[in-house]
Amino acid sequence: MLSLDRRTIQAQWRNGGPVVTWSIIIACVAVWLVEMLLRLLSPALFSSVVSQGMFIPATAIIRPWTWLTSMFLHAPNVLHVFFNMMALWAVGPVLERIFGHWRFLALYMISGFGGAVGLVLWARFTGTWVMAVYGASGALFGLFAALLLVYRRVGADIRSMLVWMAINFALPVVMPNIAWQAHVGGFIVGGALTWLLSARIPALRRASGSARMWVVGGLVVAVLLALVLLAMPSALVRLPL
Repeated sequence: MLSLDRRTIQAQWRNGGPVVTWSIIIACVAVWLVEMLLRLLSPALFSSVVSQGMFIPATAIIRPWTWLTSMFLHAPNVLHVFFNMMALWAVGPVLERIFGHWRFLALYMISGFGGAVGLVLWARFTGTWVMAVYGASGALFGLFAALLLVYRRVGADIRSMLVWMAINFALPVVMPNIAWQAHVGGFIVGGALTWLLSARIPALRRASGSARMWVVGGLVVAVLLALVLLAMPSALVRLPL
């Protein structure tokens, strides 16, 4: 557990403790509690807040904030936020210690962005642009891919990790309304980013870890943005703001 005492947090930060992991967990749980309070006191306001924060491919351009806000919203069902935060706690501290605080946060956010892009690409393929999703799953699957690559690189036993990932990938088969497209998008992007960071790119051979993340992460984001612009139809479906 991470104490909220300032000195303890500072010590955890210096020693590679899971400060960012806990910050994300606290933020997601706090947002969920606000959602539940609004749902109890003002269902109309709750519906408005969630609809404005969730990610919908059709409104991804005119509501750009939803690329971010959708990562912190969760369904009213407590199991949604509980299992997501448990998964984050299971993999986050390990990766945060390996990557460092800011690089871990970048990996998490870019993976989440990749999950949303996966949904956009699926919308382009199927023509179904009005799909609403929210939750941390896209980012979490990016962390799964990153941990899988890290474990393989150091020769660790990955069998338990493969079982955990298989279960999560299979959930959309047995549970309805799960955006598996975001899972796949986050997994691919998180894995690609991790692989590029560990690859021996000549131009980045002497660069620091932070510099590598800026360059490689920026490149991945640029590619994702290009995919979004190419996938979006010329006449976007414009839902009421």
